[in-house]
Amino acid sequence: MRVLRRCLPLALLLAILGGCAVNPVTGEKQLSLISEQQEWTMGAKQYIPTQQTQGGQFYLDPELSFYVREVGMKLAAVSDRPDMPYEFVVLNSSVPNAWALPSGKIAINRGLLVQLEDEAQLASVLGHEIVHAAARHSVQRMQTGMLINAGMAGVGIALADSDWAQLAMGGAAVGAQLALAQYGQADELESDHYGIRYMVKAGYDPMAAVELQQLFVKLSEGRESSFVSGLFATHPPSQTRVDRNLELAQKLDGGGFRGRDVYQRHLATLKRLQPAYDAYDKAVSLIREEKFQQALGEINRAIDIEDGEAMFFALRGQIHQLLEQPDLADHDYDKAVSLYPEMFSYRLRRGLHAYALNNLNQAQEDITEANRTVPTSIGYLRLGDIAVRQQRKNDAIAHYRKASEAGGAIGQEAQRKLAQLTGTQPQQQPKQQ
Repeated sequence: MRVLRRCLPLALLLAILGGCAVNPVTGEKQLSLISEQQEWTMGAKQYIPTQQTQGGQFYLDPELSFYVREVGMKLAAVSDRPDMPYEFVVLNSSVPNAWALPSGKIAINRGLLVQLEDEAQLASVLGHEIVHAAARHSVQRMQTGMLINAGMAGVGIALADSDWAQLAMGGAAVGAQLALAQYGQADELESDHYGIRYMVKAGYDPMAAVELQQLFVKLSEGRESSFVSGLFATHPPSQTRVDRNLELAQKLDGGGFRGRDVYQRHLATLKRLQPAYDAYDKAVSLIREEKFQQALGEINRAIDIEDGEAMFFALRGQIHQLLEQPDLADHDYDKAVSLYPEMFSYRLRRGLHAYALNNLNQAQEDITEANRTVPTSIGYLRLGDIAVRQQRKNDAIAHYRKASEAGGAIGQEAQRKLAQLTGTQPQQQPKQQ
């Protein structure tokens, strides 16, 4: 009867679109508007853009990424969907968070890794995310979004650690929305429950999951800002979760691998670099306070500690722009792109800087390359501006049309410029609800 009640409210829609399917983890019936093949395709297409809107990959320690992937695959192998194309990546973000996209595309931020004590706690986090993917929780959230608003794919959202993510368009915006939307308590309890079972199957101590939730509840009560903007926003903790985890862990066989020493060895490089990332985060805060010289001092301190981090040079380029030092900004953006050429935001920053200096060919090259990875409304808008200045009217119209799909000031500016080129009236922007 519970299954019928879950599906009956959408009976008419389900009759048209295919009805309920079986949850591969719980065995219960659930709404199914997206096929498994669509799920896998979606995850594959959105994984890289979603990573990049949240800091990009942490590339300075490949061994750490390999280790996280190794632990993740141990858990994936004992999951209810072991044949999914799982991938695991460490992201270069100080925000403590982890997320899963459809088809097992999973990420964990370095900001969360430094909070963990041992491999068993890492397994708890990854096992939890594996359940979100295996039980199709993100797909279910997307389906709910589709029912409420079929136009979700064009909506950009603001993300931590990225000035450009709120301007993301298309699949990049969808992936970010799935990664950062809040899970409901039912999904969190389900992921905790089966994640602990996966931990035990893989040989880990289930009490690590209890300790982790106890820590998160304590931090949430203290309102630690980094967790509030990261993990707590997407995975809200509660005493109910602690109690349920403890009850299950006590029922299962005690003991299991903890792996403190091996975990701390693999975290050694990241912990050595932590003062540099602390200085970077402080520089970001100082920029928001318009204390640009102090911010420059902090980012220089970060570069003194680690001069192979592209993120540091990209931020210093931004500071030099704010201090009206374009040549120094140019040098820093070149360095950031050379260290991490695949990262869209570094290309985008350099391209927009080149546009401001009237270097249109360089601007077009960089912004076009950035848009291949993460299409942004500001990118399309400036490509339209470049095309106008180069008297390429048809290209300008195409770029402005793409930019006009975005909301807010950029979309409105694109519509005005499009109207000027085509001799039409700009469309009325829908009012924000």
